[in-house]
Amino acid sequence: MSKNVDYYVSLASPYTYMGGRRLPEIIERTGADFHIKPIMGAQVMAATGGLPVAKRHPARLAYRLVELERWKHHWSIPMNVQPKFFPVNDNNAGQMVIAARQAGEDAIALSNVFLACVWEGEQDISDVATLVAAASGAGFDGAALAGKIGDEAVTAEYQGNTDEAIERQVFGMPWFIHDGVPYWGQDRMRFLARALTD
Repeated sequence: MSKNVDYYVSLASPYTYMGGRRLPEIIERTGADFHIKPIMGAQVMAATGGLPVAKRHPARLAYRLVELERWKHHWSIPMNVQPKFFPVNDNNAGQMVIAARQAGEDAIALSNVFLACVWEGEQDISDVATLVAAASGAGFDGAALAGKIGDEAVTAEYQGNTDEAIERQVFGMPWFIHDGVPYWGQDRMRFLARALTD
């Protein structure tokens, strides 16, 4: 059994926000190596039959809020289930996380910073200045990472992650693959953690 996990994320996903908060503890407990792979959620949804939030049926939208509130209280987290900036384009945030990974920095920690911007801080992560301030406030060189937005190596990895996700039948966030087995959602992380310790 390996300790390697591919971790596909959207930096605007509420469930990636929830799961990301618990991931450091799982990494510490299991010693697993999580390979974060930001993806372009719109491309993945279009390829796998999903609909963006704004186009979903009112019944699905209503139940979505019930579920978010339920999980918010279950985990006792400071989450605004209807944040000011959502839906939001997370392209710049995704590229900065990839840039951090390429630089050997803690890209998972940075992803959690950006997710908290959306779901706790009422901040617009499509705005580069917002991302720079958030990253810098967390101890990263925000300006240097933002300078990599649009970089050929970064955009190639971003598109490559997205194409790979579609090929591997990823259709939701967060998504984990360990030893060829997929785990979709923050509520399946308990099964992943168990597999990593068996």
